[in-house]
Amino acid sequence: MKVIKKTVLFIAAGLFAVNVVAQKSDIVDVAVGSADHTTLVAAVKAAALVETLKSKGPFTVFAPTNAAFAKLPAGTVDNLLKPESKSTLVAVLTYHVVAGNINAKGVIEAIKNGKGKAVLSTVAGGKLTATIEEGKVILTDENGGKSTVVATDLLASNGIIHVIDAVLLPK
Repeated sequence: MKVIKKTVLFIAAGLFAVNVVAQKSDIVDVAVGSADHTTLVAAVKAAALVETLKSKGPFTVFAPTNAAFAKLPAGTVDNLLKPESKSTLVAVLTYHVVAGNINAKGVIEAIKNGKGKAVLSTVAGGKLTATIEEGKVILTDENGGKSTVVATDLLASNGIIHVIDAVLLPK
Protein backbone atom coordinates (compact mmCIF):
# COMPACT_ATOMS: atom_id res chain seq x y z
CA MET A 1 0.00 0.00 0.00
CA LYS A 2 2.88 2.38 0.83
CA VAL A 3 4.42 1.66 -2.58
CA ILE A 4 1.15 2.56 -4.30
CA LYS A 5 0.85 5.81 -2.33
CA LYS A 6 4.46 6.75 -3.12
CA THR A 7 3.91 5.95 -6.81
CA VAL A 8 0.75 8.07 -6.95
CA LEU A 9 2.52 10.96 -5.18
CA PHE A 10 5.50 10.66 -7.54
CA ILE A 11 3.23 10.73 -10.62
CA ALA A 12 1.24 13.67 -9.24
CA ALA A 13 4.45 15.60 -8.52
CA GLY A 14 5.68 14.87 -12.05
CA LEU A 15 2.46 16.10 -13.63
CA PHE A 16 2.59 19.26 -11.52
CA ALA A 17 6.19 19.88 -12.61
CA VAL A 18 5.29 19.40 -16.30
CA ASN A 19 2.40 21.85 -15.96
CA VAL A 20 4.63 24.45 -14.27
CA VAL A 21 7.28 24.10 -17.00
CA ALA A 22 4.63 24.37 -19.74
CA GLN A 23 3.22 27.52 -18.21
CA LYS A 24 6.67 29.14 -18.20
CA SER A 25 6.87 28.54 -21.96
CA ASP A 26 5.06 30.95 -24.24
CA ILE A 27 2.97 29.94 -27.25
CA VAL A 28 5.97 29.94 -29.60
CA ASP A 29 8.05 27.82 -27.21
CA VAL A 30 5.25 25.26 -26.89
CA ALA A 31 4.89 25.05 -30.70
CA VAL A 32 8.66 24.76 -31.17
CA GLY A 33 8.62 21.82 -28.75
CA SER A 34 6.08 19.93 -30.86
CA ALA A 35 7.30 17.68 -33.69
CA ASP A 36 3.79 17.98 -35.21
CA HIS A 37 4.06 21.75 -35.65
CA THR A 38 7.33 22.32 -37.52
CA THR A 39 5.51 23.76 -40.54
CA LEU A 40 3.55 26.14 -38.32
CA VAL A 41 6.75 27.27 -36.60
CA ALA A 42 8.44 27.87 -39.96
CA ALA A 43 5.42 29.88 -41.09
CA VAL A 44 5.36 31.97 -37.89
CA LYS A 45 9.06 32.76 -38.41
CA ALA A 46 8.56 33.61 -42.12
CA ALA A 47 5.65 35.90 -41.20
CA ALA A 48 7.77 37.64 -38.51
CA LEU A 49 5.11 36.83 -35.89
CA VAL A 50 7.46 35.29 -33.33
CA GLU A 51 7.71 38.39 -31.14
CA THR A 52 3.96 38.99 -31.35
CA LEU A 53 3.18 35.45 -30.21
CA LYS A 54 5.78 35.74 -27.45
CA SER A 55 4.15 38.93 -26.14
CA LYS A 56 1.93 39.12 -23.08
CA GLY A 57 -1.31 38.09 -24.79
CA PRO A 58 -3.34 36.24 -23.80
CA PHE A 59 -3.97 34.42 -27.04
CA THR A 60 -5.99 31.38 -28.01
CA VAL A 61 -4.28 29.68 -30.94
CA PHE A 62 -5.89 27.04 -33.12
CA ALA A 63 -2.68 25.37 -34.33
CA PRO A 64 -2.74 23.34 -37.54
CA THR A 65 -0.48 20.29 -37.59
CA ASN A 66 2.07 19.46 -40.28
CA ALA A 67 -0.51 17.04 -41.70
CA ALA A 68 -3.04 19.89 -41.86
CA PHE A 69 -0.65 22.00 -43.94
CA ALA A 70 0.05 18.95 -46.13
CA LYS A 71 -3.68 18.85 -47.06
CA LEU A 72 -3.34 22.19 -48.86
CA PRO A 73 -2.86 22.06 -52.64
CA ALA A 74 0.68 21.19 -53.75
CA GLY A 75 3.01 24.18 -53.61
CA THR A 76 0.77 26.29 -51.35
CA VAL A 77 3.00 26.14 -48.28
CA ASP A 78 6.16 26.80 -50.30
CA ASN A 79 4.50 29.83 -51.92
CA LEU A 80 3.25 31.16 -48.58
CA LEU A 81 6.76 30.95 -47.11
CA LYS A 82 8.21 33.18 -49.85
CA PRO A 83 9.05 36.76 -48.75
CA GLU A 84 6.69 38.23 -51.36
CA SER A 85 3.78 36.30 -49.79
CA LYS A 86 4.37 37.59 -46.26
CA SER A 87 1.14 39.63 -46.05
CA THR A 88 -0.94 36.64 -47.15
CA LEU A 89 0.88 34.37 -44.70
CA VAL A 90 0.29 36.85 -41.86
CA ALA A 91 -3.42 36.94 -42.74
CA VAL A 92 -3.67 33.14 -42.74
CA LEU A 93 -1.77 32.70 -39.47
CA THR A 94 -3.54 35.48 -37.55
CA TYR A 95 -6.85 33.98 -38.71
CA HIS A 96 -5.99 31.09 -36.36
CA VAL A 97 -5.59 33.38 -33.33
CA VAL A 98 -8.31 34.71 -31.03
CA ALA A 99 -7.63 37.35 -28.40
CA GLY A 100 -8.11 36.04 -24.88
CA ASN A 101 -7.60 32.74 -23.15
CA ILE A 102 -10.41 30.37 -24.16
CA ASN A 103 -10.02 26.83 -22.88
CA ALA A 104 -11.94 23.85 -24.24
CA LYS A 105 -14.62 24.17 -21.57
CA GLY A 106 -15.08 27.83 -22.53
CA VAL A 107 -15.44 26.97 -26.23
CA ILE A 108 -18.07 24.32 -25.44
CA GLU A 109 -19.95 26.69 -23.11
CA ALA A 110 -19.96 29.38 -25.82
CA ILE A 111 -21.36 26.86 -28.31
CA LYS A 112 -24.10 25.83 -25.87
CA ASN A 113 -24.90 29.46 -25.01
CA GLY A 114 -25.07 30.23 -28.73
CA LYS A 115 -27.67 27.51 -29.27
CA GLY A 116 -25.29 25.22 -31.13
CA LYS A 117 -22.67 27.62 -32.45
CA ALA A 118 -20.19 30.20 -31.27
CA VAL A 119 -18.71 32.85 -33.53
CA LEU A 120 -15.13 33.68 -32.62
CA SER A 121 -13.46 36.89 -33.82
CA THR A 122 -9.89 36.35 -34.95
CA VAL A 123 -7.08 38.87 -34.61
CA ALA A 124 -7.03 38.98 -38.43
CA GLY A 125 -10.51 40.52 -38.27
CA GLY A 126 -12.31 37.45 -39.56
CA LYS A 127 -14.76 35.04 -37.98
CA LEU A 128 -14.57 31.35 -37.12
CA THR A 129 -17.71 29.43 -36.24
CA ALA A 130 -17.40 26.70 -33.61
CA THR A 131 -19.94 23.89 -33.48
CA ILE A 132 -20.12 20.37 -32.10
CA GLU A 133 -20.51 17.50 -34.57
CA GLU A 134 -20.48 13.88 -33.43
CA GLY A 135 -19.07 14.97 -30.08
CA LYS A 136 -16.15 16.92 -31.57
CA VAL A 137 -15.58 20.66 -31.80
CA ILE A 138 -15.51 21.77 -35.42
CA LEU A 139 -14.27 25.15 -36.61
CA THR A 140 -15.66 26.49 -39.87
CA ASP A 141 -13.92 29.32 -41.68
CA GLU A 142 -15.64 32.05 -43.71
CA ASN A 143 -15.25 29.98 -46.90
CA GLY A 144 -16.98 26.91 -45.46
CA GLY A 145 -13.73 25.04 -44.79
CA LYS A 146 -13.84 22.84 -41.71
CA SER A 147 -11.28 21.73 -39.15
CA THR A 148 -11.64 19.40 -36.19
CA VAL A 149 -10.08 20.22 -32.84
CA VAL A 150 -7.95 17.16 -32.08
CA ALA A 151 -6.18 18.25 -28.88
CA THR A 152 -7.07 20.96 -26.39
CA ASP A 153 -5.77 23.09 -23.58
CA LEU A 154 -2.03 23.10 -24.23
CA LEU A 155 -1.14 25.76 -21.70
CA ALA A 156 1.40 28.49 -22.30
CA SER A 157 2.45 31.47 -20.21
CA ASN A 158 0.63 33.83 -22.58
CA GLY A 159 -2.36 31.79 -23.64
CA ILE A 160 -3.60 28.43 -24.76
CA ILE A 161 -3.26 26.23 -27.83
CA HIS A 162 -5.82 23.91 -29.38
CA VAL A 163 -4.54 21.59 -32.13
CA ILE A 164 -6.58 21.35 -35.35
CA ASP A 165 -6.42 19.00 -38.34
CA ALA A 166 -6.88 21.48 -41.22
CA VAL A 167 -5.72 24.96 -42.10
CA LEU A 168 -8.48 27.56 -41.90
CA LEU A 169 -8.51 30.26 -44.57
CA PRO A 170 -9.80 33.83 -44.33
CA LYS A 171 -12.05 35.34 -47.02
